[in-house]
Amino acid sequence: MGVGDWHWNDAWVFVSAVIAERLERDRAMHAALPVTGATLADLLAAADFLHHSVPSREDLEESLRRLAGAGLITVEDDLIEVAPAGEQLWRTRPFSGLSSAVMTLQAQLNRGPAPGDADYVLDEQAYTAALREYRLRLADGR
Repeated sequence: MGVGDWHWNDAWVFVSAVIAERLERDRAMHAALPVTGATLADLLAAADFLHHSVPSREDLEESLRRLAGAGLITVEDDLIEVAPAGEQLWRTRPFSGLSSAVMTLQAQLNRGPAPGDADYVLDEQAYTAALREYRLRLADGR
């Protein structure tokens, strides 16, 4: 794959990761807890906020592999963090507001590094557990 091969889902997952990580960082700092990154449930919540839907396990896994392989995020277990290259990409994007952030980021990704292919597998159990946690948060109004 060469430059220009990023998918809309990749941009959606990346913007969701940025939002989720920042919310988690703020939460941790206000509670004087260590900053550990966003969970899969945090990412699903941000994705739903942005697009009023949740990515499928397969779509999420593919985008996380591509983004991590390009060095834009790191994924360990169920924790996602925006890597320094991802922070740079986010900071240098043309500002467009959240309503068009995914489209703007897809264009920005297509001008940057090619998608990678990290060795990451999102198993069905982890995805289901994250989805369950997110749905419980919705039911609790969090």
